[in-house]
Amino acid sequence: MKAVYWINAALMGLVFAFAPIARDAAADTLRVVKKGTSSVLSVPMNRAVVVESDEPFAELSIANPSIADISSLSDRTIYVLGKAPGLTTLTLLDAAGRLITNVEVRVAADVTEFKERLRQILPNEKIEVRTANDGIVLSGTVSSKSRMQRALDLAERYAPERVSNLMSVGGVQQVMLKVRFAEMKRSVSKSLGVSWGVSGGSPRGPTLGTGTLNNLGSLTNNLAGNIPVTNENTGALVVGLNAGATQINLLLEALEQKGVVRTLAEPNLSALSGQEATFLAGGEYPIPVSQDNGVTTIEYKPFGVEMKFIPRVVDEDIINLEMLASVSAIDSSITIEANGLSINGFTTRKTSTTVEMRDGESFAIAGLIQDDFFDNASQLPWIGDVPVLGALFRSANYQRAQTELVIIVTAHLVTPTRGEALALPTDRVKPPSEEGLFLRGQVARTARGAAAEVARQDFSGSYGYVME
Repeated sequence: MKAVYWINAALMGLVFAFAPIARDAAADTLRVVKKGTSSVLSVPMNRAVVVESDEPFAELSIANPSIADISSLSDRTIYVLGKAPGLTTLTLLDAAGRLITNVEVRVAADVTEFKERLRQILPNEKIEVRTANDGIVLSGTVSSKSRMQRALDLAERYAPERVSNLMSVGGVQQVMLKVRFAEMKRSVSKSLGVSWGVSGGSPRGPTLGTGTLNNLGSLTNNLAGNIPVTNENTGALVVGLNAGATQINLLLEALEQKGVVRTLAEPNLSALSGQEATFLAGGEYPIPVSQDNGVTTIEYKPFGVEMKFIPRVVDEDIINLEMLASVSAIDSSITIEANGLSINGFTTRKTSTTVEMRDGESFAIAGLIQDDFFDNASQLPWIGDVPVLGALFRSANYQRAQTELVIIVTAHLVTPTRGEALALPTDRVKPPSEEGLFLRGQVARTARGAAAEVARQDFSGSYGYVME
């Protein structure tokens, strides 16, 4: 009996010793058709997979039928249908009720078609597609935000509101905007006027004349409204004649004025793609504002060179610009009196637009050609229409003003550079020494060293940010 007992114990030990090996071998007896053997079975949602077992089975069971549905086609073939995203277990038993294997069934969204469409639409982008529960996870690096958005829009078609974005945008995403305001104003004014007066010898004598006559008694008063004053009536000539008791005074005015005004501003500003940047070089003008309760508050209106823009890098070198640019100045010729305060007006040139261009390209976003013409003639009725002689009784005035304005925008994709490569205007000069100031009259001295060498360089090339 003891011998039989020891023999049975030895056999049982062998069974338990080789049981893990048997289970590991059984785990590899299940294979996906045309895909090889695997202990993990991946099934797309709403699609079916047929698998075969190397060993005949007598019973099948699925842990969670709501995730996957199964049916047997034969004693070696299983039909698995993915119903909902999730993880469950498929168990196979033989005719004796022994466990053949447990297979992990993983049901996820079907991304096979999505991957194919993504490769067709964005063939050169390194985008990785994974499934997570019932959603889609996108990762990798794309070349622009517009292409990232295309991938997200496509993923939404396959997993609405279940798309996780782990993608990053590569390439240069900083934009430097260079705006050039160029304005020319030309004005021409010409006038030719004749004023005359005739008076008798006595204070009560008859008086005749043209122009603005206040008193026709003497040369001083005869043409009092038109007598030339210092720095006025340029080109005026007064002639006085006496014919016995009669005094004749004549004022001739010939004036021509020409003027040219040139305005140029070139603000530069850099910003990250999608972020707003603002620039103001000028000041703020205080304007009193009366409130409903009778209290007067002060509001400040900015003036000078002002710029706001939002750049968006929509592709590798295509930049979308949403911008506002203006140049304004205080105009002392326009004045409003309110509550004892004098408020000046403003002259403003402003543009607001959205354009799209490539790196390094320029766009003329605004232009103005304005031509103002004015002429005026005043004369005595009838006699002023007489040829030749009528010119003595007629005054003419002619004015013309022309304005040309152009605003040009240039956009660059830029990357930062090292700080020591940049030069400041203050690097060019240093405060003078006492000897130089008091003995030589120097108000500044030239800087020396590496900073001075950089400062003396010509700024016509690349400086500041590095343009690609």
